[in-house]
Amino acid sequence: MSLPLAKYLAQIILAGTQVVGRAFARAVKQEYAASQQAAKNAGGGRHGARKAAADTVSGMTLQEAKQVLNVADINDTEALLKNYQHLFDVNDKSKGGSLYLQSKVFRAKERIDMEIQNLKTTQSEKARKSSSGGPS
Repeated sequence: MSLPLAKYLAQIILAGTQVVGRAFARAVKQEYAASQQAAKNAGGGRHGARKAAADTVSGMTLQEAKQVLNVADINDTEALLKNYQHLFDVNDKSKGGSLYLQSKVFRAKERIDMEIQNLKTTQSEKARKSSSGGPS
């Protein structure tokens, strides 16, 4: 092997190692940020733990679900159902739509339904505690 060829081969190996190293460092930073966010969500007591569990089950945050369905207030059931039905129907595969997008719409509705249920559970727990005379 000639000297210039060995030099180029070493440069290629070095460049490849640097690219892989940067990608690995970026992945570690992203994982760290995600774990910090999960810890922050879980730190909010029972409601925070429920929220983190709902994010995990549906695979999407409440904010993302609201963006997918284009709703600002999850308690506006009329707009929520109207947008859900429209987006679900438009993305029907038999009408030339995308099964992936239809699935995203369904998961968004599912995530918002979970959040509404979590809020109702939290409210009923607060009402039960206040009617029983304080914390148990």
